[in-house]
Amino acid sequence: MPITVTKCPIEGLYEIQPKVFGDSRGAFFESWNARDFAEAGLTMRFVQDNQSRSVKGVLRGLHFQKTQPQGKLVRVVQGEVFDVAVDLRPKSETYGKWHAVTLSGEKNNLFYIPEGFAHGFLVLSDTCVFTYKCTDFYNPADEGGLLWSDPSIAIDWPDLGMDYILSEKDKKNPLLG
Repeated sequence: MPITVTKCPIEGLYEIQPKVFGDSRGAFFESWNARDFAEAGLTMRFVQDNQSRSVKGVLRGLHFQKTQPQGKLVRVVQGEVFDVAVDLRPKSETYGKWHAVTLSGEKNNLFYIPEGFAHGFLVLSDTCVFTYKCTDFYNPADEGGLLWSDPSIAIDWPDLGMDYILSEKDKKNPLLG
């Protein structure tokens, strides 16, 4: 199979590793192929692609859409991040629990986060180019957030030996409960 799909400990989260073809010239891989994903049981439909660039220590999140939730297929083109999903599905047995995957441009791995999760990431490398596909369109009026350091969630963010760099909005996000 052209991709390897690994179920994460929280239902609905998947780490995906595409097959990379490399030689002395470099490397090639398909970061998204609807047929291969469908054969692996992942039949989501994407409507929007996004990309951000950040420097070491930038922490983005934890973000979600309130009534128009977005599933996200995230990956790092260049650099490395600690990527986190927090389960916000009210009837889920893992509500309020988190799972993280380290994504890197060298590993070429992807992380699928379905609708019903908050998402955030911390840049571990000097710079990072981060890209993601979304299952619904972004609606700024529908945006929600959780405080990255919420003690009830207790995410074990990596210690970079520096203060994290957050937007003013992310510094003021509310607690989960």
